[in-house]
Amino acid sequence: MERVIAQKVQGNTQGLKPSQLKMLTRLYNRKYPAVGGMTTEQAHELGLLSVSTGRQIGLLIDRKGSPEMVLVGDARGIYIPELPRSRRFAGRLRGLRLLHTHLSKEALSQEDLMDMVFLRLDGIMALTVDGAGQPMNVYYAHLLPPNPDGRTSEVVGPLPWHRVEVDFEAQVEALEEELAREGTTLAAEGAAKGETERALLVSVAITAKAEQETSLLELAELARTAGLENAGTVIQRLRQANSKTIMGKGKLAELEVRALQENAGLIVFDQELTPSQMRNLGNITERKILDRTQLILDIFAQHATTRSGKLQVEMAQLQYTLPRLSGSGHTLSRLMGGIGGRGPGETKLETDRRRVRERITRIKKELEELRKQRKATRLRRSKAGLPVAALVGYTNTGKSTLLNTLTASKVLAENKLFATLDPTTRRLRFPMERELILTDTVGFIRHLPDELKEAFRATLEELEVADLLIHVTDAGHPELENHVQAVEDILREMELHEIPRLLVLNKWDRLNVEQRELVQNIYPEAIPACALNRASLRDLADAICLRAFPGVDLG
Repeated sequence: MERVIAQKVQGNTQGLKPSQLKMLTRLYNRKYPAVGGMTTEQAHELGLLSVSTGRQIGLLIDRKGSPEMVLVGDARGIYIPELPRSRRFAGRLRGLRLLHTHLSKEALSQEDLMDMVFLRLDGIMALTVDGAGQPMNVYYAHLLPPNPDGRTSEVVGPLPWHRVEVDFEAQVEALEEELAREGTTLAAEGAAKGETERALLVSVAITAKAEQETSLLELAELARTAGLENAGTVIQRLRQANSKTIMGKGKLAELEVRALQENAGLIVFDQELTPSQMRNLGNITERKILDRTQLILDIFAQHATTRSGKLQVEMAQLQYTLPRLSGSGHTLSRLMGGIGGRGPGETKLETDRRRVRERITRIKKELEELRKQRKATRLRRSKAGLPVAALVGYTNTGKSTLLNTLTASKVLAENKLFATLDPTTRRLRFPMERELILTDTVGFIRHLPDELKEAFRATLEELEVADLLIHVTDAGHPELENHVQAVEDILREMELHEIPRLLVLNKWDRLNVEQRELVQNIYPEAIPACALNRASLRDLADAICLRAFPGVDLG
Protein backbone atom coordinates (compact mmCIF):
# COMPACT_ATOMS: atom_id res chain seq x y z
CA MET A 1 0.00 0.00 0.00
CA GLU A 2 2.84 2.38 0.89
CA ARG A 3 4.35 1.66 -2.49
CA VAL A 4 1.12 2.56 -4.29
CA ILE A 5 0.82 5.83 -2.35
CA ALA A 6 4.47 6.72 -2.97
CA GLN A 7 3.80 6.59 -6.71
CA LYS A 8 1.44 9.53 -6.26
CA VAL A 9 4.19 11.76 -4.88
CA GLN A 10 5.32 13.58 -7.99
CA GLY A 11 7.88 16.21 -8.80
CA ASN A 12 11.31 17.01 -7.41
CA THR A 13 11.78 14.06 -5.00
CA GLN A 14 15.43 13.41 -5.79
CA GLY A 15 17.65 13.70 -2.73
CA LEU A 16 14.84 13.47 -0.18
CA LYS A 17 15.42 11.35 2.90
CA PRO A 18 13.31 8.21 3.45
CA SER A 19 11.75 9.89 6.47
CA GLN A 20 10.72 12.88 4.38
CA LEU A 21 9.22 10.67 1.70
CA LYS A 22 7.30 8.84 4.40
CA MET A 23 5.95 12.14 5.74
CA LEU A 24 4.84 13.07 2.21
CA THR A 25 2.97 9.81 1.76
CA ARG A 26 1.20 10.31 5.07
CA LEU A 27 -0.42 13.42 3.66
CA TYR A 28 -2.79 11.06 1.82
CA ASN A 29 -4.30 10.00 5.11
CA ARG A 30 -5.47 13.54 5.86
CA LYS A 31 -8.88 15.08 5.25
CA TYR A 32 -8.71 18.77 4.48
CA PRO A 33 -11.76 20.77 5.60
CA ALA A 34 -13.81 22.88 3.17
CA VAL A 35 -13.97 25.75 5.66
CA GLY A 36 -10.55 27.37 6.05
CA GLY A 37 -8.88 24.85 3.79
CA MET A 38 -6.74 23.21 6.51
CA THR A 39 -6.60 22.54 10.23
CA THR A 40 -4.00 23.90 12.67
CA GLU A 41 -2.13 20.58 12.69
CA GLN A 42 -2.12 20.39 8.88
CA ALA A 43 -0.77 23.94 8.52
CA HIS A 44 2.13 23.17 10.89
CA GLU A 45 2.78 19.83 9.21
CA LEU A 46 3.03 21.41 5.75
CA GLY A 47 5.22 24.25 7.04
CA LEU A 48 7.72 22.00 8.79
CA LEU A 49 7.88 19.56 5.87
CA SER A 50 8.42 22.37 3.37
CA VAL A 51 11.25 23.94 5.39
CA SER A 52 12.96 20.62 6.15
CA THR A 53 13.06 19.74 2.43
CA GLY A 54 13.74 23.31 1.27
CA ARG A 55 11.01 22.87 -1.33
CA GLN A 56 7.47 23.96 -1.98
CA ILE A 57 4.94 21.24 -1.14
CA GLY A 58 1.59 21.09 -2.88
CA LEU A 59 -1.63 19.09 -2.55
CA LEU A 60 -4.37 18.67 -5.14
CA ILE A 61 -7.48 18.15 -3.03
CA ASP A 62 -10.82 16.89 -4.33
CA ARG A 63 -14.20 18.15 -3.19
CA LYS A 64 -14.43 15.53 -0.47
CA GLY A 65 -11.27 16.93 1.10
CA SER A 66 -9.01 14.02 0.09
CA PRO A 67 -5.64 14.62 -1.63
CA GLU A 68 -5.39 13.16 -5.13
CA MET A 69 -1.78 14.09 -5.66
CA VAL A 70 1.20 15.29 -3.59
CA LEU A 71 3.54 17.60 -5.48
CA VAL A 72 7.14 18.46 -4.61
CA GLY A 73 8.69 21.55 -6.23
CA ASP A 74 11.80 23.57 -5.56
CA ALA A 75 12.31 26.64 -3.41
CA ARG A 76 10.74 28.94 -6.02
CA GLY A 77 7.88 27.04 -7.54
CA ILE A 78 5.94 23.86 -8.13
CA TYR A 79 5.19 21.93 -11.32
CA ILE A 80 1.78 20.36 -11.89
CA PRO A 81 1.86 17.40 -14.29
CA GLU A 82 -0.86 16.63 -16.82
CA LEU A 83 -4.02 15.84 -14.90
CA PRO A 84 -6.66 13.20 -15.58
CA ARG A 85 -9.51 14.36 -17.83
CA SER A 86 -12.25 12.49 -16.00
CA ARG A 87 -14.14 15.64 -15.03
CA ARG A 88 -13.77 17.34 -18.39
CA PHE A 89 -17.40 16.78 -19.35
CA ALA A 90 -18.85 16.42 -15.86
CA GLY A 91 -18.77 20.11 -14.95
CA ARG A 92 -17.13 23.39 -15.64
CA LEU A 93 -14.25 23.13 -13.19
CA ARG A 94 -11.96 20.20 -12.52
CA GLY A 95 -13.13 19.46 -9.00
CA LEU A 96 -9.65 19.95 -7.52
CA ARG A 97 -8.17 22.79 -5.50
CA LEU A 98 -4.46 23.38 -5.00
CA LEU A 99 -2.99 24.02 -1.56
CA HIS A 100 0.76 24.68 -1.58
CA THR A 101 3.46 26.34 0.48
CA HIS A 102 5.63 29.39 -0.21
CA LEU A 103 9.01 29.58 1.50
CA SER A 104 8.91 33.37 1.52
CA LYS A 105 6.36 36.10 2.06
CA GLU A 106 5.49 36.28 -1.64
CA ALA A 107 1.87 36.32 -2.78
CA LEU A 108 0.39 34.09 -5.44
CA SER A 109 2.58 34.34 -8.52
CA GLN A 110 1.45 34.84 -12.10
CA GLU A 111 2.37 31.21 -12.76
CA ASP A 112 0.08 30.14 -9.90
CA LEU A 113 -2.82 32.02 -11.47
CA MET A 114 -2.01 30.61 -14.92
CA ASP A 115 -2.13 27.08 -13.52
CA MET A 116 -5.52 27.81 -11.97
CA VAL A 117 -6.87 29.09 -15.30
CA PHE A 118 -5.53 26.50 -17.72
CA LEU A 119 -6.15 23.54 -15.41
CA ARG A 120 -9.60 24.87 -14.46
CA LEU A 121 -8.89 24.37 -10.76
CA ASP A 122 -11.63 25.08 -8.22
CA GLY A 123 -9.21 27.47 -6.54
CA ILE A 124 -5.64 27.89 -5.40
CA MET A 125 -4.17 28.66 -1.96
CA ALA A 126 -0.63 29.56 -0.93
CA LEU A 127 0.52 29.17 2.69
CA THR A 128 3.63 31.24 3.51
CA VAL A 129 6.00 29.83 6.14
CA ASP A 130 8.93 31.33 8.00
CA GLY A 131 12.45 29.95 8.36
CA ALA A 132 11.40 27.81 11.33
CA GLY A 133 8.56 26.20 9.41
CA GLN A 134 5.85 28.14 11.21
CA PRO A 135 2.77 29.07 9.12
CA MET A 136 2.31 32.80 8.54
CA ASN A 137 -0.20 34.07 5.98
CA VAL A 138 -2.53 32.73 3.35
CA TYR A 139 -3.32 33.97 -0.16
CA TYR A 140 -6.11 32.35 -2.14
CA ALA A 141 -7.73 32.91 -5.54
CA HIS A 142 -10.62 31.63 -7.61
CA LEU A 143 -12.06 32.27 -11.07
CA LEU A 144 -14.94 34.67 -11.58
CA PRO A 145 -18.17 34.38 -13.55
CA PRO A 146 -18.91 37.00 -16.25
CA ASN A 147 -18.83 40.47 -14.70
CA PRO A 148 -19.09 44.11 -15.89
CA ASP A 149 -15.44 44.80 -15.05
CA GLY A 150 -14.20 41.95 -17.22
CA ARG A 151 -12.15 40.50 -14.36
CA THR A 152 -11.12 36.87 -14.76
CA SER A 153 -10.19 36.00 -11.17
CA GLU A 154 -10.20 37.28 -7.61
CA VAL A 155 -7.13 37.15 -5.35
CA VAL A 156 -7.52 37.53 -1.59
CA GLY A 157 -4.77 38.05 0.97
CA PRO A 158 -2.61 38.21 2.88
CA LEU A 159 -4.70 36.83 5.72
CA PRO A 160 -3.40 35.28 8.96
CA TRP A 161 -3.41 31.56 8.25
CA HIS A 162 -5.67 30.77 11.23
CA ARG A 163 -8.24 33.44 10.25
CA VAL A 164 -9.37 32.01 6.92
CA GLU A 165 -13.10 31.36 7.28
CA VAL A 166 -14.06 30.80 3.64
CA ASP A 167 -16.12 27.72 2.80
CA PHE A 168 -14.28 26.64 -0.36
CA GLU A 169 -16.85 23.97 -1.22
CA ALA A 170 -19.74 26.44 -1.06
CA GLN A 171 -17.70 28.99 -3.00
CA VAL A 172 -17.03 26.66 -5.94
CA GLU A 173 -20.66 25.49 -6.00
CA ALA A 174 -21.79 29.11 -6.23
CA LEU A 175 -19.26 29.78 -8.98
CA GLU A 176 -20.37 26.81 -11.07
CA GLU A 177 -23.99 27.81 -10.57
CA GLU A 178 -23.21 31.30 -11.90
CA LEU A 179 -21.30 29.89 -14.86
CA ALA A 180 -24.10 27.47 -15.63
CA ARG A 181 -26.49 30.32 -16.37
CA GLU A 182 -25.04 30.37 -19.87
CA GLY A 183 -25.79 26.66 -20.25
CA THR A 184 -26.15 23.59 -18.11
CA THR A 185 -23.30 21.60 -19.62
CA LEU A 186 -19.96 22.08 -21.23
CA ALA A 187 -20.23 22.68 -24.97
CA ALA A 188 -18.41 19.45 -25.79
CA GLU A 189 -20.79 17.45 -23.60
CA GLY A 190 -23.77 19.20 -25.13
CA ALA A 191 -22.52 18.39 -28.61
CA ALA A 192 -22.29 14.72 -27.67
CA LYS A 193 -26.02 14.91 -26.93
CA GLY A 194 -26.78 16.49 -30.28
CA GLU A 195 -26.80 20.06 -29.00
CA THR A 196 -25.06 22.96 -30.75
CA GLU A 197 -21.43 23.49 -29.81
CA ARG A 198 -20.50 26.96 -28.58
CA ALA A 199 -17.37 28.58 -29.98
CA LEU A 200 -15.38 31.65 -29.00
CA LEU A 201 -14.17 33.47 -32.13
CA VAL A 202 -10.73 35.08 -31.94
CA SER A 203 -8.78 37.41 -34.21
CA VAL A 204 -5.07 38.00 -33.62
CA ALA A 205 -3.58 40.20 -36.33
CA ILE A 206 -1.51 43.27 -37.12
CA THR A 207 -4.35 44.86 -39.11
CA ALA A 208 -6.61 47.65 -37.86
CA LYS A 209 -9.30 46.77 -35.33
CA ALA A 210 -12.10 47.73 -37.74
CA GLU A 211 -10.72 45.29 -40.32
CA GLN A 212 -10.51 42.54 -37.70
CA GLU A 213 -14.11 43.17 -36.66
CA THR A 214 -15.27 42.89 -40.26
CA SER A 215 -13.35 39.66 -40.75
CA LEU A 216 -14.84 38.24 -37.54
CA LEU A 217 -18.34 38.88 -38.90
CA GLU A 218 -17.48 36.59 -41.80
CA LEU A 219 -15.95 34.05 -39.40
CA ALA A 220 -19.20 34.12 -37.42
CA GLU A 221 -21.11 33.25 -40.62
CA LEU A 222 -18.67 30.44 -41.31
CA ALA A 223 -19.19 29.17 -37.76
CA ARG A 224 -22.98 29.31 -38.14
CA THR A 225 -22.77 27.42 -41.41
CA ALA A 226 -20.58 24.77 -39.75
CA GLY A 227 -23.20 24.31 -37.02
CA LEU A 228 -21.52 26.28 -34.24
CA GLU A 229 -23.10 28.79 -31.91
CA ASN A 230 -21.21 32.06 -31.52
CA ALA A 231 -20.31 32.46 -27.84
CA GLY A 232 -18.55 35.80 -28.36
CA THR A 233 -15.54 37.39 -30.01
CA VAL A 234 -12.07 38.40 -28.85
CA ILE A 235 -9.79 40.77 -30.76
CA GLN A 236 -6.08 41.33 -30.17
CA ARG A 237 -4.10 43.68 -32.34
CA LEU A 238 -0.34 43.29 -32.11
CA ARG A 239 2.80 44.20 -33.98
CA GLN A 240 3.91 40.63 -34.48
CA ALA A 241 2.18 37.31 -33.81
CA ASN A 242 3.72 34.95 -31.27
CA SER A 243 5.37 32.21 -33.32
CA LYS A 244 4.76 29.63 -30.59
CA THR A 245 1.16 30.27 -29.50
CA ILE A 246 0.02 33.21 -31.76
CA MET A 247 -0.70 35.27 -28.62
CA GLY A 248 1.04 35.76 -25.26
CA LYS A 249 0.32 33.48 -22.33
CA GLY A 250 -1.34 36.28 -20.35
CA LYS A 251 -3.82 36.92 -23.16
CA LEU A 252 -4.31 33.18 -23.54
CA ALA A 253 -5.25 32.99 -19.86
CA GLU A 254 -7.87 35.71 -20.39
CA LEU A 255 -9.13 33.80 -23.40
CA GLU A 256 -9.39 30.58 -21.41
CA VAL A 257 -11.42 32.26 -18.66
CA ARG A 258 -13.65 33.96 -21.23
CA ALA A 259 -14.31 30.59 -22.87
CA LEU A 260 -15.15 29.15 -19.44
CA GLN A 261 -17.47 32.05 -18.66
CA GLU A 262 -19.21 31.79 -22.03
CA ASN A 263 -19.55 27.99 -21.89
CA ALA A 264 -17.48 27.62 -25.05
CA GLY A 265 -15.90 24.24 -25.71
CA LEU A 266 -14.13 25.49 -28.85
CA ILE A 267 -11.84 28.38 -29.67
CA VAL A 268 -11.77 29.32 -33.36
CA PHE A 269 -9.01 31.58 -34.67
CA ASP A 270 -9.65 33.76 -37.69
CA GLN A 271 -6.09 33.18 -38.85
CA GLU A 272 -4.51 29.96 -40.09
CA LEU A 273 -2.39 28.46 -37.32
CA THR A 274 0.96 26.88 -38.02
CA PRO A 275 1.48 23.23 -37.02
CA SER A 276 3.64 24.27 -34.05
CA GLN A 277 1.10 26.86 -32.88
CA MET A 278 -1.67 24.26 -33.07
CA ARG A 279 0.37 21.76 -31.06
CA ASN A 280 1.42 24.30 -28.44
CA LEU A 281 -2.12 25.59 -27.96
CA GLY A 282 -3.33 22.01 -27.66
CA ASN A 283 -0.80 21.41 -24.89
CA ILE A 284 -1.85 24.54 -22.99
CA THR A 285 -5.63 24.23 -23.09
CA GLU A 286 -8.01 21.30 -23.04
CA ARG A 287 -10.42 23.17 -25.27
CA LYS A 288 -10.58 22.26 -28.90
CA ILE A 289 -8.66 24.67 -31.13
CA LEU A 290 -9.67 25.35 -34.73
CA ASP A 291 -8.48 27.84 -37.29
CA ARG A 292 -10.24 29.44 -40.23
CA THR A 293 -9.00 26.84 -42.70
CA GLN A 294 -10.37 23.94 -40.67
CA LEU A 295 -13.72 25.66 -40.43
CA ILE A 296 -13.92 26.09 -44.21
CA LEU A 297 -12.80 22.49 -44.74
CA ASP A 298 -15.54 21.32 -42.40
CA ILE A 299 -18.20 23.26 -44.31
CA PHE A 300 -17.01 21.76 -47.57
CA ALA A 301 -17.12 18.31 -45.97
CA GLN A 302 -20.75 18.84 -44.95
CA HIS A 303 -21.81 20.01 -48.40
CA ALA A 304 -19.92 17.55 -50.60
CA THR A 305 -22.40 15.20 -52.27
CA THR A 306 -20.79 13.96 -55.49
CA ARG A 307 -17.86 11.60 -55.80
CA SER A 308 -15.68 14.44 -57.08
CA GLY A 309 -16.64 16.76 -54.22
CA LYS A 310 -15.97 14.15 -51.56
CA LEU A 311 -12.57 13.34 -53.03
CA GLN A 312 -11.66 17.02 -53.17
CA VAL A 313 -12.63 17.48 -49.52
CA GLU A 314 -10.65 14.46 -48.44
CA MET A 315 -7.55 15.58 -50.30
CA ALA A 316 -7.76 19.09 -48.85
CA GLN A 317 -8.15 17.68 -45.33
CA LEU A 318 -5.19 15.36 -45.75
CA GLN A 319 -2.97 18.10 -47.17
CA TYR A 320 -3.87 20.31 -44.23
CA THR A 321 -3.28 17.52 -41.71
CA LEU A 322 -0.02 16.14 -43.14
CA PRO A 323 2.36 18.68 -41.53
CA ARG A 324 0.41 18.42 -38.27
CA LEU A 325 0.73 14.66 -37.78
CA SER A 326 3.70 15.05 -35.44
CA GLY A 327 1.40 16.29 -32.65
CA SER A 328 0.66 14.17 -29.61
CA GLY A 329 -2.33 11.87 -29.63
CA HIS A 330 -4.67 13.90 -27.45
CA THR A 331 -3.71 17.10 -29.27
CA LEU A 332 -4.50 15.53 -32.62
CA SER A 333 -7.82 14.20 -31.39
CA ARG A 334 -8.82 17.70 -30.32
CA LEU A 335 -7.41 19.06 -33.57
CA MET A 336 -9.52 17.00 -35.91
CA GLY A 337 -12.53 15.52 -34.09
CA GLY A 338 -16.05 16.76 -34.86
CA ILE A 339 -16.28 20.31 -36.24
CA GLY A 340 -13.24 20.85 -38.43
CA GLY A 341 -12.54 17.14 -38.85
CA ARG A 342 -15.64 15.49 -40.28
CA GLY A 343 -16.03 14.22 -43.81
CA PRO A 344 -14.65 11.45 -45.97
CA GLY A 345 -11.09 12.02 -44.76
CA GLU A 346 -11.67 11.80 -41.05
CA THR A 347 -10.68 8.14 -40.72
CA LYS A 348 -7.26 8.93 -42.26
CA LEU A 349 -6.30 11.79 -39.98
CA GLU A 350 -4.15 9.84 -37.55
CA THR A 351 -2.34 7.66 -40.05
CA ASP A 352 1.36 8.14 -40.59
CA ARG A 353 2.81 10.49 -43.19
CA ARG A 354 3.60 7.77 -45.68
CA ARG A 355 0.06 6.45 -45.80
CA VAL A 356 -1.35 9.99 -46.04
CA ARG A 357 0.90 10.78 -49.01
CA GLU A 358 -0.10 7.53 -50.68
CA ARG A 359 -3.77 8.37 -50.22
CA ILE A 360 -3.26 11.88 -51.65
CA THR A 361 -1.57 10.35 -54.71
CA ARG A 362 -4.50 7.95 -55.24
CA ILE A 363 -7.03 10.77 -54.89
CA LYS A 364 -5.17 12.90 -57.43
CA LYS A 365 -5.35 10.03 -59.92
CA GLU A 366 -9.09 9.60 -59.34
CA LEU A 367 -9.67 13.34 -59.72
CA GLU A 368 -7.68 13.29 -62.95
CA GLU A 369 -10.03 10.63 -64.32
CA LEU A 370 -13.01 12.74 -63.32
CA ARG A 371 -11.45 15.74 -65.03
CA LYS A 372 -11.15 13.71 -68.23
CA GLN A 373 -14.82 12.76 -68.00
CA ARG A 374 -15.81 16.39 -67.51
CA LYS A 375 -13.60 17.42 -70.40
CA ALA A 376 -15.39 14.94 -72.63
CA THR A 377 -18.74 16.33 -71.50
CA ARG A 378 -17.61 19.86 -72.26
CA LEU A 379 -16.39 18.74 -75.67
CA ARG A 380 -19.85 17.33 -76.48
CA ARG A 381 -21.38 20.65 -75.45
CA SER A 382 -19.03 22.60 -77.66
CA LYS A 383 -19.90 20.36 -80.62
CA ALA A 384 -23.53 21.14 -79.99
CA GLY A 385 -22.60 24.79 -80.44
CA LEU A 386 -24.09 25.93 -77.14
CA PRO A 387 -22.40 28.88 -75.44
CA VAL A 388 -21.54 28.49 -71.75
CA ALA A 389 -22.21 31.08 -69.04
CA ALA A 390 -20.94 30.52 -65.49
CA LEU A 391 -22.22 32.11 -62.31
CA VAL A 392 -19.33 33.30 -60.13
CA GLY A 393 -19.12 35.46 -57.06
CA TYR A 394 -18.51 35.65 -53.36
CA THR A 395 -20.10 32.94 -51.28
CA ASN A 396 -23.75 33.43 -50.27
CA THR A 397 -24.57 36.15 -52.80
CA GLY A 398 -27.52 34.27 -54.31
CA LYS A 399 -25.98 32.45 -57.29
CA SER A 400 -27.98 29.24 -56.78
CA THR A 401 -31.22 31.18 -56.28
CA LEU A 402 -30.54 33.07 -59.50
CA LEU A 403 -29.93 29.78 -61.35
CA ASN A 404 -33.23 28.40 -60.02
CA THR A 405 -35.23 31.45 -61.06
CA LEU A 406 -33.69 31.77 -64.52
CA THR A 407 -34.00 28.07 -65.39
CA ALA A 408 -37.04 27.06 -63.29
CA SER A 409 -34.85 24.58 -61.40
CA LYS A 410 -34.78 23.42 -57.80
CA VAL A 411 -31.09 23.46 -56.94
CA LEU A 412 -30.38 23.65 -53.19
CA ALA A 413 -30.19 27.31 -52.18
CA GLU A 414 -29.62 28.21 -48.52
CA ASN A 415 -28.73 31.37 -46.64
CA LYS A 416 -25.38 29.87 -45.68
CA LEU A 417 -21.81 30.15 -46.87
CA PHE A 418 -20.77 27.52 -49.41
CA ALA A 419 -24.26 26.03 -49.75
CA THR A 420 -23.16 25.06 -53.28
CA LEU A 421 -20.04 22.97 -53.57
CA ASP A 422 -20.37 20.83 -56.69
CA PRO A 423 -21.01 22.61 -60.01
CA THR A 424 -24.59 22.44 -61.28
CA THR A 425 -25.42 22.85 -64.95
CA ARG A 426 -28.81 23.78 -66.49
CA ARG A 427 -30.02 24.98 -69.86
CA LEU A 428 -31.26 28.54 -70.15
CA ARG A 429 -33.72 29.03 -73.00
CA PHE A 430 -34.58 32.34 -74.64
CA PRO A 431 -37.80 33.17 -76.54
CA MET A 432 -36.02 33.47 -79.91
CA GLU A 433 -35.22 29.73 -80.02
CA ARG A 434 -31.81 30.21 -78.49
CA GLU A 435 -30.32 28.47 -75.47
CA LEU A 436 -27.09 28.29 -73.53
CA ILE A 437 -25.52 26.27 -70.72
CA LEU A 438 -25.70 28.02 -67.34
CA THR A 439 -23.38 26.70 -64.62
CA ASP A 440 -23.50 27.42 -60.90
CA THR A 441 -20.09 27.18 -59.18
CA VAL A 442 -18.69 27.19 -55.67
CA GLY A 443 -18.55 30.64 -54.07
CA PHE A 444 -15.29 32.46 -53.53
CA ILE A 445 -14.00 33.81 -50.24
CA ARG A 446 -11.09 35.97 -49.15
CA HIS A 447 -7.92 34.18 -48.07
CA LEU A 448 -9.03 30.90 -49.64
CA PRO A 449 -6.82 28.18 -48.12
CA ASP A 450 -4.09 26.90 -50.42
CA GLU A 451 -5.28 23.33 -49.85
CA LEU A 452 -8.67 24.22 -51.32
CA LYS A 453 -7.23 26.13 -54.27
CA GLU A 454 -5.49 23.00 -55.48
CA ALA A 455 -8.15 20.51 -54.43
CA PHE A 456 -11.02 22.33 -56.17
CA ARG A 457 -9.23 23.00 -59.41
CA ALA A 458 -11.43 20.35 -61.04
CA THR A 459 -14.59 22.13 -59.89
CA LEU A 460 -13.43 25.49 -61.18
CA GLU A 461 -12.36 24.06 -64.53
CA GLU A 462 -15.95 24.73 -65.56
CA LEU A 463 -15.00 28.39 -65.65
CA GLU A 464 -12.13 27.85 -68.10
CA VAL A 465 -14.49 26.98 -70.97
CA ALA A 466 -17.05 29.63 -70.15
CA ASP A 467 -17.86 32.19 -72.83
CA LEU A 468 -19.32 34.52 -70.24
CA LEU A 469 -18.90 34.95 -66.48
CA ILE A 470 -21.88 36.33 -64.56
CA HIS A 471 -20.43 37.92 -61.43
CA VAL A 472 -23.20 37.90 -58.81
CA THR A 473 -22.85 40.23 -55.82
CA ASP A 474 -24.87 41.03 -52.71
CA ALA A 475 -25.56 44.70 -53.40
CA GLY A 476 -26.51 45.44 -49.81
CA HIS A 477 -23.52 43.83 -48.14
CA PRO A 478 -21.36 46.34 -46.22
CA GLU A 479 -18.27 44.67 -47.69
CA LEU A 480 -19.54 44.81 -51.29
CA GLU A 481 -16.45 46.50 -52.73
CA ASN A 482 -14.05 44.17 -50.92
CA HIS A 483 -16.03 41.12 -52.04
CA VAL A 484 -16.02 42.28 -55.67
CA GLN A 485 -12.28 42.86 -55.49
CA ALA A 486 -11.67 39.47 -53.85
CA VAL A 487 -13.48 37.71 -56.72
CA GLU A 488 -11.59 39.75 -59.31
CA ASP A 489 -8.30 38.87 -57.64
CA ILE A 490 -9.10 35.15 -57.66
CA LEU A 491 -10.17 35.27 -61.31
CA ARG A 492 -6.91 37.00 -62.17
CA GLU A 493 -4.94 34.44 -60.16
CA MET A 494 -6.69 31.66 -62.10
CA GLU A 495 -5.99 33.50 -65.39
CA LEU A 496 -9.71 33.85 -66.08
CA HIS A 497 -9.86 37.63 -65.93
CA GLU A 498 -9.97 38.03 -69.73
CA ILE A 499 -13.29 36.17 -70.09
CA PRO A 500 -16.15 38.65 -70.70
CA ARG A 501 -18.35 39.13 -67.66
CA LEU A 502 -21.44 40.85 -66.37
CA LEU A 503 -21.68 42.32 -62.89
CA VAL A 504 -25.03 41.66 -61.20
CA LEU A 505 -26.17 43.65 -58.17
CA ASN A 506 -28.37 41.02 -56.55
CA LYS A 507 -30.73 41.59 -53.60
CA TRP A 508 -31.46 45.04 -55.04
CA ASP A 509 -34.85 45.10 -53.31
CA ARG A 510 -33.14 45.38 -49.91
CA LEU A 511 -31.60 48.78 -50.70
CA ASN A 512 -33.27 52.14 -50.19
CA VAL A 513 -33.10 54.94 -52.78
CA GLU A 514 -29.99 56.53 -51.29
CA GLN A 515 -28.14 53.21 -51.13
CA ARG A 516 -29.07 52.40 -54.73
CA GLU A 517 -27.68 55.71 -55.98
CA LEU A 518 -24.44 55.15 -54.09
CA VAL A 519 -23.93 51.61 -55.45
CA GLN A 520 -24.81 52.61 -59.01
CA ASN A 521 -22.26 55.45 -58.85
CA ILE A 522 -19.59 52.90 -57.92
CA TYR A 523 -20.68 50.31 -60.51
CA PRO A 524 -22.50 52.18 -63.29
CA GLU A 525 -22.33 49.24 -65.74
CA ALA A 526 -23.75 46.71 -63.27
CA ILE A 527 -27.24 45.24 -63.64
CA PRO A 528 -29.61 45.46 -60.64
CA ALA A 529 -31.59 42.27 -59.93
CA CYS A 530 -33.53 40.34 -57.32
CA ALA A 531 -32.94 36.62 -57.75
CA LEU A 532 -36.25 35.78 -56.05
CA ASN A 533 -38.27 37.97 -58.43
CA ARG A 534 -38.35 36.64 -61.98
CA ALA A 535 -39.78 39.89 -63.35
CA SER A 536 -36.74 41.83 -62.11
CA LEU A 537 -34.40 39.65 -64.19
CA ARG A 538 -35.52 40.89 -67.61
CA ASP A 539 -32.59 43.30 -68.02
CA LEU A 540 -30.16 40.60 -66.90
CA ALA A 541 -31.62 38.02 -69.30
CA ASP A 542 -31.37 40.50 -72.18
CA ALA A 543 -27.76 41.31 -71.30
CA ILE A 544 -26.84 37.61 -71.16
CA CYS A 545 -28.53 36.99 -74.50
CA LEU A 546 -26.73 39.90 -76.20
CA ARG A 547 -23.35 38.75 -74.85
CA ALA A 548 -23.92 35.09 -75.74
CA PHE A 549 -25.49 35.74 -79.15
CA PRO A 550 -24.01 38.95 -80.59
CA GLY A 551 -26.31 40.63 -83.09
CA VAL A 552 -29.44 38.89 -81.87
CA ASP A 553 -32.65 40.90 -82.21
CA LEU A 554 -34.36 41.10 -78.83
CA GLY A 555 -37.51 42.45 -80.49
